[in-house]
Amino acid sequence: MNLYNLIIQDKKNVKLDDVYLEPENKQQILQLIKEQKYTDELQKYGLPVNNKILLQGSSGCGKTMTAKAVANALDKNIIILNLSNIVSSRIGETSQNIKMIFDKAARERSVLFLDELDQIGKARGSDDKDVGEMRRLVNTLIQLIDYYPENALLLCATNHAEIIDTSIIRRFQLKIKYEMPSQEFLNSFYDSLLLKFPEDLRNIERKYNVSFAEAKDYAFTVVKGRLIEKLEIKNFFSD
Repeated sequence: MNLYNLIIQDKKNVKLDDVYLEPENKQQILQLIKEQKYTDELQKYGLPVNNKILLQGSSGCGKTMTAKAVANALDKNIIILNLSNIVSSRIGETSQNIKMIFDKAARERSVLFLDELDQIGKARGSDDKDVGEMRRLVNTLIQLIDYYPENALLLCATNHAEIIDTSIIRRFQLKIKYEMPSQEFLNSFYDSLLLKFPEDLRNIERKYNVSFAEAKDYAFTVVKGRLIEKLEIKNFFSD
């Protein structure tokens, strides 16, 4: 299987202000961006530049959006690879294919975003049906992360950091945790989503204890239903 068929080279502009982040997380992301912009100056003082970042936590809470926003802030392309798409392929070929993607990102100085890292970052002692091959794949990934150049940026995401080999986890200089949003945070998110609609469409019953992605899908579904209802009434009386 050709891994190039599974990557996304995304150029969609996502601004950091478009991503709902807890204040501490936003501060860490802002410093990450600034470190990338002042790499040469920091290195003159012997200061390491963080370029291997793990985004961990709940699904739908902004990990992919964060990666896109970082790439946009740095005016770089982003290469997105969802690792869940390759686990069914021949593992022996996967190591070489992933190396090709790392080389491509480093060569182009793109932001490389590996989603669902836990799919191949499983602990080497796991009872996978092909333990030997999986161990070699994990070892390859460790080496690729170790030798990833400082002038390139690697972001990885997982919903299940607890099952990832600890040797991989240690390679990340910065680990940012995403939690399910609070009611207050979701209210702010709903307000921003609904602001662009007419006032009579904004007043919806709000769902809580959900991710940002779930809240967005829910809100838009309700708004669409109300808008269609208005249009049907209008068409009924105009006929």
